[in-house]
Amino acid sequence: MVVVTALTAVIALSWAYLLAGAGMGMSAFEVTRMSQRGIATGMCDGGMSGMAMVAPAVWTPGYAVLMFFMWCVMMVAMMLPSAAPMILLFATVNRKQRDTRRPYVPTSIFAMGYLAAWAGFSLIAVILQWGFQRTGILSPTLVATNTIFSGFLLLAAGVYQLTPIKHACLRHCRSPLAFLSTRWRCGARGALRMGLLHGAFCVGCCWFLMGLMFFGGVMNLYWIAGLALFVLCEKTVPAGHWLGYATGVALLVWGAGMLALAF
Repeated sequence: MVVVTALTAVIALSWAYLLAGAGMGMSAFEVTRMSQRGIATGMCDGGMSGMAMVAPAVWTPGYAVLMFFMWCVMMVAMMLPSAAPMILLFATVNRKQRDTRRPYVPTSIFAMGYLAAWAGFSLIAVILQWGFQRTGILSPTLVATNTIFSGFLLLAAGVYQLTPIKHACLRHCRSPLAFLSTRWRCGARGALRMGLLHGAFCVGCCWFLMGLMFFGGVMNLYWIAGLALFVLCEKTVPAGHWLGYATGVALLVWGAGMLALAF
């Protein structure tokens, strides 16, 4: 119950921070409306007709740290629910270790290792965001402004959804018991290593899906909630691996359609 309560509190606080705007100066609802307006224009004018009042970001060190924190909190809000079964199973096994007078490790250490892997992804995402905004590929409200870029991004995500490495990582994420039984390490350092490894598998499974936020809008609530729900289903429902394949095909068709319209 302690672990469940802590997970619920962290997830709720993360979503509350995102809904408040994650330090962007406007609420997520406002950013979402502007993102949708930009997509609705067909991106032929970069979506700027609905975003003219939004000034381009000035990338100072402070702003870069803010964006990194935004991505980290976003990953907590989106990925921690799907990691909850693994974290709860770790807590259960750990409690049994304590009952048999073996070394006990706080579950938070395992969770911190998992989130550290996503912090690494967040750092790469911030660097990409800086590059995309600098070249004009992303609008001031963090929506893709180029149809060709969007089409290739969808195609690449669709291809990755069908690759063996994607589904190898997904199998590890879908099998908490198998992961812990084959990769259990004792002590705090072992728990941190297990968390990092599980996080690495999770990043390997979902990094391209998270990259789709550059297409739909980094702070677009529909994309954030939709991707979080999809990842949860992909990892937990019985036919989750088939869901991954089906999504890959759909993304390929979507991306090809966008490129056909662009050319």
